[in-house]
Amino acid sequence: MRQLLLDLPADKPQTLETFVTGANAELVQLLQRIAQGKATGLDERFVYLWGEAGSGKSHLLQAMTRFPHAVCMTADTPPADFEYRPETAVYLIDDCDRLGADAQIAAFALFNQVREQGGTLITSGKVAPAALALREDLRTRLGWGLIYQLHGLSDEEKIAALTHSAAARGLTLSPGVLPYLITHFARDMRSLSTLLDALDQYSLETKRPITLPLLRELLQRESATE
Repeated sequence: MRQLLLDLPADKPQTLETFVTGANAELVQLLQRIAQGKATGLDERFVYLWGEAGSGKSHLLQAMTRFPHAVCMTADTPPADFEYRPETAVYLIDDCDRLGADAQIAAFALFNQVREQGGTLITSGKVAPAALALREDLRTRLGWGLIYQLHGLSDEEKIAALTHSAAARGLTLSPGVLPYLITHFARDMRSLSTLLDALDQYSLETKRPITLPLLRELLQRESATE
């Protein structure tokens, strides 16, 4: 679907409101308290999220960067940028499982500074802290606070979320479109929402209703461009 993605506008901003909560309500409520400066306990100041690709980890961390005094780092961030700043309230580190040796040292130092001098550190990875292939001291630190496994949505929850999104935009989807979509395309919500946007655009371009034949035609057309 490379051509499809190139044709679409830039990614929409990720927010806590656009995250489809599913079974992750407790985590979302905690992040909302952190964003409001209401999470002050030591355990709430260190949060680790884990789950498979597409479960929403990056969505939540990017959503937190929309609040004042928050900064996000990834495995691609230079180690020198893992720097403690008194004006920063929330530090976010995405993809901890991919941190290089120098970044691991920097992340360990940042963790200790946040603990001693204040702030909140939210981190994420594909596996639980105990299973991370990182240096022992950092791996242990990441397991100190609250740990949340992100639970993916069921097919029924995905269909319900996409149906709500379509209705909010005034889109009429023929029966069978969404069940076909979630079984013949990437299964994470971000990819599914992106394809729904493309389907809306293709419907407008072709002046045809959003039906199962239109969806199949779009998927075949995009596959042919790869």
